[in-house]
Amino acid sequence: MARAPGIAPGDRLLAITTLSFDIAALELMLPLTAGGTVLVASTATAADGSALAAMIDACEPSLMQATPSTWRRLLSAGWQGRPGMKILCGGESLDRSLARQLLSPGHELWNMYGPTETTIWSTRIRIADADSPITVGTPIANTVVRVLDERMRAVPIGVAGELCIGGEGLADGYHRRPELTAERFVVDPVANDGGRLYRTGDRARWRRDGTIELLGRMDRQVKLRGFRIELGEIEAALTSAPGIEAAVVVLDEVSPGDSRIVAYVVPDLSPEGVDTARLRNELRRGLPDYMVPSLIVAISSVPLTPNGKVDRRALPSPDWSSLGADGFVAPRDAIETAVADLFAEVLGRAAIGVHDSFFDLGGHSLLATQLVARIRDAFAAELPLHALFDAPTVAGLAELLRSDDAEALARALERPHHQLRPRAAERRHEVPASFVQQRMWFLDRLEPGNPVYNLVRSMRVSGELEVAPLEQAIAA
Repeated sequence: MARAPGIAPGDRLLAITTLSFDIAALELMLPLTAGGTVLVASTATAADGSALAAMIDACEPSLMQATPSTWRRLLSAGWQGRPGMKILCGGESLDRSLARQLLSPGHELWNMYGPTETTIWSTRIRIADADSPITVGTPIANTVVRVLDERMRAVPIGVAGELCIGGEGLADGYHRRPELTAERFVVDPVANDGGRLYRTGDRARWRRDGTIELLGRMDRQVKLRGFRIELGEIEAALTSAPGIEAAVVVLDEVSPGDSRIVAYVVPDLSPEGVDTARLRNELRRGLPDYMVPSLIVAISSVPLTPNGKVDRRALPSPDWSSLGADGFVAPRDAIETAVADLFAEVLGRAAIGVHDSFFDLGGHSLLATQLVARIRDAFAAELPLHALFDAPTVAGLAELLRSDDAEALARALERPHHQLRPRAAERRHEVPASFVQQRMWFLDRLEPGNPVYNLVRSMRVSGELEVAPLEQAIAA
């Protein structure tokens, strides 16, 4: 670290890190070994953006390291920067928006990377252009870095694998955890010299310029309705959107078998000023629909642990009832009332406005299939699945039903409203399977576990199946 990013006699480093975080050791010892000065901030000052900005102006450090969350807190407090100061940013991913802000006053910005098990930092790179891809650079002196596949073989340039680190900074293992130590600390399969590596759990790849690009956490990769999703990719897309300062993305299980993506965003201005519809449209330009968050929650700041990292457990619980709350218009006739009830049943909500979009209310492809099947059963109408994507509101679907088959609709509406759809027990045991259910049942029997239709337990059909309709469907 004394070589690059570099520290020299006369440098002044402002130490703001709690002693429980390994990077505090660098702050306290590196300047002293180089003939520099350590300036120690109190816990209260380090946690207060305004107080920290005032201390920087007063003591004029030439070097300071912090997590991205701490740098954002400092900037949010109105800190204008100190030209010529060397900024070390690490502990979490550095996005382009933050890099652009930290570079603007003429700072020397370094992106640092290194897990605690390879104390303290393992790679670094100086960021000169925030519009270029941000990597974690190259290994520091006395550090070994490998990118390995699932069979612990080195992967070619450009191919993703697990980032593994060895060298002088490697820990001996976990205290009194021999099983975990054996799992995470392994023999280096490339060097064949008895050296060890730490398996970081980070996905990465080598770039042609010799730098390492992080692709997210392997343990933060989630599977949602058959798609593998890297939550960090959504966070990066959010922070690249205009007006968003920071973002945290999580997967929330609304009900058993129904998980949805929730994004917490910190806007540049007030939380009340976030246009969630505009933000979703912005995300759809670069992300597939299944990666666009079902719920976007504006918060004033990202909660942090004492180490300055994101505390996901402290995020507010998502309020799914808030979706569609603005401009609520109640159903205006029997058709809209029946369709709204089916929306509410599938989405698990109490009330649906006629202009609320099914997908903006948390709907997705699997729930869309369920909704269309229930509308078909309730109204005896042949409604194609794409109709919901073309007209995702109660009002839109009601209009389609009115123009589809007036006679069938009239017969359906002759029944009492609560009988438009059968009771739950009747659906399980007495009602013949719909065409969509027949198709799913057949595909699952043909190739069990095939995710092509994103099967979940709640969609499987049990009991006797009417063979004749199924044969007709297959023939068609």
